[in-house]
Amino acid sequence: MRIESVEWLHALWLIPALGLLTGFALSRKLQVVRRFADDALVQKLAASMSVRRQVLRSALAIVALGLVVVSLARPAWDPRPRELQRRGRDVVFVVDVSRSMLAEDLQPNRLERAKLAIADVIERLQGDRVALVAFAGTAVMKSPLTLDYGFMRSALDDLSPESVSRGGTLIGDALRLTVNEVFDEASVGYRDVILITDGEDHESFPAEAAALAGEAGVRIIAIGIGDETTGRRIPITDEDGRQRFLQHEGQEVWSRLDGDMLRQVARGSKDGVYFNVATGNINLDEVYTGLIRSEEQRDLEARTAIEYDEKFQIFLGAALALLLLEGLIRERR
Repeated sequence: MRIESVEWLHALWLIPALGLLTGFALSRKLQVVRRFADDALVQKLAASMSVRRQVLRSALAIVALGLVVVSLARPAWDPRPRELQRRGRDVVFVVDVSRSMLAEDLQPNRLERAKLAIADVIERLQGDRVALVAFAGTAVMKSPLTLDYGFMRSALDDLSPESVSRGGTLIGDALRLTVNEVFDEASVGYRDVILITDGEDHESFPAEAAALAGEAGVRIIAIGIGDETTGRRIPITDEDGRQRFLQHEGQEVWSRLDGDMLRQVARGSKDGVYFNVATGNINLDEVYTGLIRSEEQRDLEARTAIEYDEKFQIFLGAALALLLLEGLIRERR
């Protein structure tokens, strides 16, 4: 036997407390009547009342409540083995964590919006292995391909410009690391990269890296975020804790989305797609559902699980029967 929601069983401590409270209420009932009438009148008024029936009705209600609590705990028995087969694809999120991703043309900033979009996808994952790569002036694998979505969420929460040791933006290096070190040979033909960046690159040859990814059977879904026309300044905090904007050679740095470069990256991969989000909504969960879950999938894992038949209906039905019986019992003879 197994209890699915053990915490509900703690409510059973209320049952003896309710029994004591009911007994106290019944004993007090007669005492209260005696305050308004003498013993002879009380006996005449209470001649048709049955104390046993009152006790029985209270007992039925309390037992019914106990059965409801047990049903909420979801008892189950009759275990039997069942083979579960996981199917899916390998999906790597490649996220730009350079300081340009701190621009606030998306609220609260580009990086935080990207993290929220990925978190929405994690909620919809249905058997796919996922990995996380962070990049700026260098690329780092923050989570290998895994089915442990809890670990993936933890790695995602920790993403920041401090996740990598060097500033800058080298998209090509991130793609080469993903193809060479993250994917394994077993996933050939079932590989997707979701690249989230503002597209600014410091001569890392991202189009060439995307072409190599395409030769390896990797599809790149490029998500371009940021203002593509005017751009935005990059807020930073200096050593004194003051807020200011990033400067280079005495001039404030303005970061703009480079959509043209990301289009080249998407075209270079196998059936790649580019989404120009700019400063709009990142509906990444819809992209996942429409482009990844609809694609061909492979068997990832087979395991045997023990399933139990839930029997809460028995206890709930007994509780309802007792309540119906309690309603049919009259307190007067």
